[in-house]
This record gives sequence, C-alpha cells and structure tokens, in this order.
Amino acid sequence: MMTLFQDLGLTQELMIILAIDLSIAVILLTLMRYLQGWSVKVNSSVELAERDNFAFGISTAGAIAALGIVLTGAITGEAASSYATEAIGMTSYGLFGLVLIKLGRFLHDKIALNELDKNAEILKGNVSVALVDASVAIATAIIIRSVLMWAEDITLDTFIAIFSAFIISQFILVLLTRLRERRYAKRNQDASMQQAFVTGQTALAIRHSGYLIAMALSFNAASHFITYDPSAYVTNIIGWMIFSLIMLVVLSLLITLVKALVLARINLAQEVEQQHNIGIAAVEMAISIAIALLLTALMA
Repeated sequence: MMTLFQDLGLTQELMIILAIDLSIAVILLTLMRYLQGWSVKVNSSVELAERDNFAFGISTAGAIAALGIVLTGAITGEAASSYATEAIGMTSYGLFGLVLIKLGRFLHDKIALNELDKNAEILKGNVSVALVDASVAIATAIIIRSVLMWAEDITLDTFIAIFSAFIISQFILVLLTRLRERRYAKRNQDASMQQAFVTGQTALAIRHSGYLIAMALSFNAASHFITYDPSAYVTNIIGWMIFSLIMLVVLSLLITLVKALVLARINLAQEVEQQHNIGIAAVEMAISIAIALLLTALMA
C-alpha cells in the first residue's frame, strides 16, 4: 500500500504534513463556529438546534466558509522544512485570517451597514441581514486570500502591505454598497436599502450578496497586475486603489450589459425590489459572480 502511495507522490512525510494541516484547519473551523456565539453573547448550540435560528445558521455558515477560503491559501504551495514549522505556519496563517475576517465584518457593520444593528437582527431571525453578513464574510475572505497569495510571505513588511490592501478592499466594498443604496433610493422614492434588509426583503439581499462576492473576485483579478514590493508602502496602496476602482467600474458595466441581455424584457427593479422575486434575484447573483469569475480567469 505504501508503495502505491509513493508511486502517486504521497510520501510518509507528505501525509503527516497533510494530517497536520487538516487537523489545524478543523480546530480553527470549530473555533470560528463558537466565536459566532461568543461575539454576540449567546450559546451557538441553542441558537442553531433549539431556537432553530436560520439567520444565525446562515451567518455562521458564511463565517466558516470564509475561514475555509482563507485556509486554502495556507495549504497551497510547498511544504515546510519541518513538521513544527508547518504547524506554526498553518496556525499563524489561520489565526491571522480569522482576525482579518472579524475585522472586515466589524468595519462593514459600523460603516457600510450603519443604519441597522446587524447582530440584533440576526438574533431576531432576520434572514436577509444574515445573507448580507455571510456574503461580506465570504467576500472579505476571498480578498484576504488573494492579498496573502500576492504577498507570498508574512513578515513585518508584508503584513503592512497586506493590511494596506485589506483596508483598500474594505473601502471598495463600502463604496459599492453606497452606490447600490443610491440606485435603490432613486428607484424607490428615496427609500433606504438597509431598512429594506431590516424588513426582510430576501430577494434584495441575495442580489446585493452577488455584487459583494463579485467585487471581491474582481479585486482578486487586480492582484495579477500589481507587482509586490515589500518596502514600497505608498506605491502598493496607490496601485491597489487605482486597479480596484477600475475593476469596480468595469465589473459594474459588464454586469449591467449581461443582465440586460440574459434577463431581457424583465423589469428587474420591479421584480426584485417591489415583488421580492427570489428567483430573479438568484439569477442576478449568478450573473454577477459569473462575470467576476470570467474577469479573474482572463486576467490571471
């Protein structure tokens, strides 16, 4: 059996490293599940299994998926020189990603979703707010992974570069939210998109989630055009800002064009914003993510 594994390139050392990585990943994913409850001072088991709080489950699922996305960056690449180095690297990578995910969600809650109390809404079972929260976590994770892969290593200089790009990405996500809010208000007599989330407009939340994840994927595409220089702090910031804004414009134009073709003769604003058509919103979300994936593949 060992000979078969060796023929496939799976040596004993590699299998031990894989076991170490998988064990640490499972521990960190479990930690993320409990952190969801601790952060809002509730028992996650009670919320999930006794109260059957779907919103809390969706939010937790987004957080766990987000950490999993970040951890794929730690597993990608060459194995470390020793088991201890591999374990330390995987743990450090995971904890760093966990902190940035939490920070990204905190910033988005306080700045982008400043008109609502996200935690209170999720505890009340608001699925719409939970969907947006989960998409923010996943979008943040996609961005973190792309920036960590771009920087390739974690030192003081790379941490500064990573954190700078992370802050730029959060600014872009807030800007995207504000643009979507303005468009929603223009079509709905100055109504608030955030208050629409509070009232439980799931279709609107699904569509917005698609935009957030698509923007994160296009941010990843921008990383292929920026040369990493650990000491060029200002150049890194300017580069990320310029390319992120360009990708935001390109993505918005392409999504608008493709939706007009794929969903021709359908009044999207009426269907999603007034009739709360979840099916149409799901198609819009799929189109947004598909366009972003195509951009990422073309620019890789």
